[in-house]
Amino acid sequence: MQKYGKPLGILAVFFLVSVSAAFINRNSETLYDYAQREPEIAYMTHGTEESMSGTAQTSENEAGISSETDNNQLTNETQSKDSETDLTEKENGRDTNMKKELRNSRITYQPDFYYEPLSEDLKKRITGMSWREGCPVSLEDLCYVRVLYVNFKGNTSTGELICNRAIAQDLAEIFYGLYEADYQIEQIRLPDEYSADTLLSMQDNNTSCFHCDILPDTDNAYGHDMGLAIDINPFFNPTIIYNGEMQKIFPTGGESYADRDKPFAYKIDENDLCYKLFTEHGFTWGGNWNHQKSYSHFEKKTE
Repeated sequence: MQKYGKPLGILAVFFLVSVSAAFINRNSETLYDYAQREPEIAYMTHGTEESMSGTAQTSENEAGISSETDNNQLTNETQSKDSETDLTEKENGRDTNMKKELRNSRITYQPDFYYEPLSEDLKKRITGMSWREGCPVSLEDLCYVRVLYVNFKGNTSTGELICNRAIAQDLAEIFYGLYEADYQIEQIRLPDEYSADTLLSMQDNNTSCFHCDILPDTDNAYGHDMGLAIDINPFFNPTIIYNGEMQKIFPTGGESYADRDKPFAYKIDENDLCYKLFTEHGFTWGGNWNHQKSYSHFEKKTE
């Protein structure tokens, strides 16, 4: 038994080593197998590594540029918005200052009876309408006048006039006197609400002052063109132009009120309060003209 024990031990050890080696080889992977599974990495050259490294770096740079561009765009947008905000604030501030200046230059005779220079908005509104290039008076020489009056229904209304600044105080005082006496006027609106059409304004019995669109063949042009004349309740106090035995009456429909001997409401004559107040302030009355009559018309000559 001892004779065969040593050779048998050597065979057993050899057997175990062979089995272990086979097991290891069965679960391991050769270079060939690895190359088949990962060809790009297995066969990659030094140039390819650099290419891949360059691509990665390029991506990082592009990402950095994109991020920087986005940041610049955000910065520009923010600056643009800030600029717009600053501009809006400046414009609002300018408008506020202009309104303050206008209020500071406003002259109030009595509450709700005042006059002031034309605002920029009002200048724009009347340019090309009641005022246009060629008018004998500048926009700076005109005033906006606000008054109260009693309308034909007996209610208090607000009236608007544009006149030459030379008569603005006169109008504030006269209309205050008319209002205190409950003198009735149908309406006082700017002629621009009638597209600066004098005939339409008169036909609607609208009391107005300045407008360059004057009646044809009449002598009252200069007064209204300069803002120195006013027509009060013109439908009931029409303008009559004489030409021999012929006559023209403005506005249409005013023929019924051309005979001043007839009694009727809203007639202006020398006994009327309107006549008395205007003449006391130095105005002349169109009802006293010889070659034509304009019974609604009061005008003041200035130096």
